[in-house]
Parts: sequence; structure tokens; C-alpha cells
Amino acid sequence: MLDTDVIRRQTSHVLTDATISELPNHYLGKVRDTYNLDDGRMIIIATDRQSAFDRALASVPFKGEVLTQTARYWFEATRDICQNHVIEYPDPNVLVCKSLDMLPVEMVVRDYMTGSTNTSIWPMYENGAREMYGIKFPDGLKKNQKLPETILTPTTKAAQGEHDAPITAAEIVSQGLLTQDLWDELAEKSLAVFARGRELAAERGLILVDTKFEFGLDENGKVCLADEILTPDSSRFWLADSYQAKFDAGENPEGLDKEFLRLWVNERCDPYKDDIPEIPEDTLIEFSSRYIRLFETVTGLTFEGQGSETSTLDRVRNNLAQYYP
Repeated sequence: MLDTDVIRRQTSHVLTDATISELPNHYLGKVRDTYNLDDGRMIIIATDRQSAFDRALASVPFKGEVLTQTARYWFEATRDICQNHVIEYPDPNVLVCKSLDMLPVEMVVRDYMTGSTNTSIWPMYENGAREMYGIKFPDGLKKNQKLPETILTPTTKAAQGEHDAPITAAEIVSQGLLTQDLWDELAEKSLAVFARGRELAAERGLILVDTKFEFGLDENGKVCLADEILTPDSSRFWLADSYQAKFDAGENPEGLDKEFLRLWVNERCDPYKDDIPEIPEDTLIEFSSRYIRLFETVTGLTFEGQGSETSTLDRVRNNLAQYYP
């Protein structure tokens, strides 16, 4: 585990802007910068920008590196279930992948009654909803309780600056977003990849609570996993050994994921209406430590932290020189 002082020093070298003028077709996302090459490949640079509630919050030391390397582990661990878009990793923050025809829904898989965003099932359930995403829920469920079975709660994929929206499987098909066969394939693959993640996480003392997957079609029309999978940005992970005691006490479980920052914000404002207060450096360092701990727990590897004493962007640019036109 990296020393706190090392993480603190990296706050001066976070990667917030991954603009590389030598590369073509730049797209600025919430946390990633992408470049579409003319040969059908895509370069995805994971920055240290942190988003939640569809807003940019701050920059977190080593975050982009941790996300890229965590997703790398899971892509390898699930490639027998579903092919993915990975080609190579020329830098700790960078993925080179196939450019896909992305499908217009996010496949969200859940095992627990929890969440804090507008598309999460707990806030809707707490406000009285008993049918969500086409699924009926019984009365009497508590926050963070294990669901009777694993469920799919898909959302539409919002444009930049807009919000994802709940949708049912029937609506996805009736609106022509996916064919029935394609929905069935995504559902099957999503549940299978989630089950693999849940099994491997359990072996490491973690509970995989929920996650979201994005899929696209390759040049042959085959379904591919894309974006990131089973990272602390796209998933919730709880520590298994303390879960039951926390649940019995009505407390939030100990998590190693983005929920830590969501809860920090929710305690201080309405993130959908109010200005979000500045997040203290110590909070961001604790957040970074949780992401690093998740990487090490999941992979069994020690996070070395490439970072940079000068400019992380310079390192990334140098490692991508072979891709310049």
C-alpha cells in the first residue's frame, strides 16, 4: 500500500487534462479523454478527474492509473465469458482498444438494496416505489439488504451533462434501442460477468454489490465489453467481514468505491441542486487510498504508482508517440 505522503505528493501532479495535440479526433469525457485513430483503434486515457451525480467533483491522486489497471485485471478474468475491446496498454493510464458501435443502454446489475443517486433503487424504494425497472419489490426491505435474487436495472446512456434514466427491458425492445435477441444476449453476458466478479471478490473478502457494464458491437457485429468493468468507479465493493455488523447496526457498510465520495457530498448538500463544496485534500487522499486498497485486494498485486515528479501528461505523451500520425 502506498504511503500517505506519496499520495499527498501526487496531488500536485494529478492528470486533469489529457489533451495531446499530436493525436486526432479528441473527445473530452467526464473522466476520460479519447482519441479515435483513422485505422479503427481508439485511445482511452483515464485521467484523475472524479465525477459523481453527473458532475465533475475534483481530481484524485493515482485514480486514472488505478482504474485502468483494475479494469485490466477484470477484462482478463472474464474474457472467456465475453470478448472485450482491449488491444494493449502502452501506459498505466492508457488503454488502446477497438472502436466499437456502442449500444445505447447501460446494463446495471444489482445484488443489494442500496444506492444514493437518482437511478439507484434504494432512494426510489425509500420514497415508496415498489415497482422499478419492471421489477416488483416486496415491502419491508432495508437499506443495504441482500436482494432475493440478482436483478438487472438498465438505464439509457445520457449525453454529456445530462442524466441517465431508468428503463425496463420491455421498453428497450419496444423503443427499438435493442432487438429482443440482443437484449437477451446482453442480459446473459452481464449476469455471467457479474457472477464471475462476485465469486472472485468473495475469495478476497469483498462483496460485489452492484456494477454497470457497457457493450458495443465490433466490426463483425459481435458483442464486446467496453469502457471499464468492475472498477470502484463503476461498481460498489464492501468489506465482507464487517458487513453484517454494520447492517445490523443500521450503518453503511465499509466500502472501497466511489460511494465514499457520494456519501460525503450527500451529507453536505443536494448534489442535483446545490453547489458542491470544495472537497478537502485529506478526504481525496483517503478516497485514493480506498481505490488503491481495492486494486491490491482484487488483484493480489502491490500498487506501485507510476505517477510523475514532473508531469503525468508528459509521461503519457511519450508512451503514445508510436500512435502519432
